[in-house]
Amino acid sequence: MSQSITYVREGFIEAEKPPTSDSSAFAWIRHNLFASWKDSLLTVIALAVLVYYLPKAIDWLFLSAVWTGADRTACLTTDQGGQLPAGWSGACWAYVNDRFVQFMFGSYPRSELWRPLLVAGMFVALLVPFLIPKVPRKGLNAILLLVVLPIVAYFLLLGGSFGLRYVETSLWGGLMVTLIISFVGIVMSLPIGILLALGRRSSMPILKTVCIGFIELIRGVPLITVLFMASVLLPLFLEPGNNIDKFLRALIGVSIFASAYMAEVIRGGLQAIPKGQYEAADALGLNYFHKMTFIVLPQAIKLVIPGIVNTFIGMFKDTSLVTIISMYDLLGIVKASFGDSGWITPVTPLTGLIFAGFVFWIFCFGMSRYSAFVERRLDKGHKR
Repeated sequence: MSQSITYVREGFIEAEKPPTSDSSAFAWIRHNLFASWKDSLLTVIALAVLVYYLPKAIDWLFLSAVWTGADRTACLTTDQGGQLPAGWSGACWAYVNDRFVQFMFGSYPRSELWRPLLVAGMFVALLVPFLIPKVPRKGLNAILLLVVLPIVAYFLLLGGSFGLRYVETSLWGGLMVTLIISFVGIVMSLPIGILLALGRRSSMPILKTVCIGFIELIRGVPLITVLFMASVLLPLFLEPGNNIDKFLRALIGVSIFASAYMAEVIRGGLQAIPKGQYEAADALGLNYFHKMTFIVLPQAIKLVIPGIVNTFIGMFKDTSLVTIISMYDLLGIVKASFGDSGWITPVTPLTGLIFAGFVFWIFCFGMSRYSAFVERRLDKGHKR
C-alpha cells in the first residue's frame, strides 16, 4: 500500500497573539537583576554591601562632615586640640573650601585670575555648540575652538604682551594644568595618530619603517620616562640659552606619547574596513587622499570610537605624572597641600584625595557618556 507524503502545508496556522511589551520598572529589574539564579545571587550580595557601607559613607562624607572653618582646629577633636567631640570622624570640606582656588589654579596670581576664568568661559562657550550635532557652522566652530582659542589662551595665560603681566608657567597648577595638558594632548594626538597609522600601512619602505620605529619605541616605555626625557635630555640637544619652557616640554611629551597609542587604535579601525571599500574607491577613480578622507577614514574612526575615547580618558588621568618634572596638576597640588601646617589633620589627606578623585570622575564619566551618544548616533548600519 502506497503512502502519500507531502511537505506542503494544507492549511494556515492560526495567528498567535503578539508578544506583550512590558516596560515597567518591575520588568526591568527582573530582566537585568534577577534573570537567573547567578544574577540574583550577585544582586543580593551587591545590595548587602551597599546596605552595610553606603550609610557609613554618606555619614562620613556629608552628615558628620565639617563644612566651614578657618584652620585645622575645625576638623580636630577635643583630644587632638580641637572642638569636635572625641571619637568624631568625617570629611573636612572646610579644608577643600579654603584651598579651592589653589586646587583650581595653583599659584597663579590672585589678581590675575580673571585671565584663566576668561579662557575657561571661552572654552565652554565654544565646546558646547561643537558637541551638539544640530548646531550649524561646525567648520567655523572647529576653527575657533582648535586654532583661535589656543592662540588667544596662550597670550592671556602667559602674558608679557598687550599690557598683560607675565606669569611664568612654574606658577600654573591645579585643574588648569590638567585641562590644558589634556586638551592639547587630545587635539594633537588624533591627527598625528592618523598620519602615523597611515604611514605604518604605507607601501613606501622608508616611511613605513620610520612610523613603525616611532610607534614601537614610544609604546615600549612608560609616560613617566617620556616626560623625564623631555624635561632632562631635550635641553641637552639645544644650544645654550635656547632652553624650552618646562610646561611646553610636558605638552610635547604627552602629545607624543598619546599619538603613538592613538596610531594603533586608528590602525585597528583601518584593518577592520573590508577590502571592497578600497576597491570601490579605486573603481570610482579616487586618488589616495580622497579615498582616505571620504571613504576609509570616516568608517574606520566610527568603528574605533570607544578606543579613541579610552585613549583620551587614559591621557586625562596620566596628566598627574607631570609632577615628575615639578609641574603640579590637580592631584599633585592636592598632595602638596597635605604638608600645610594650617590644615594637618587625620582626615585632611583622605578628604583631598576624594575631592580630586571626584573631579577626575566627572570629566572621565562625561567623556564616556558622550562617546556612547556618538556611537548610538552613528550606528546607522545596525538597527535594533
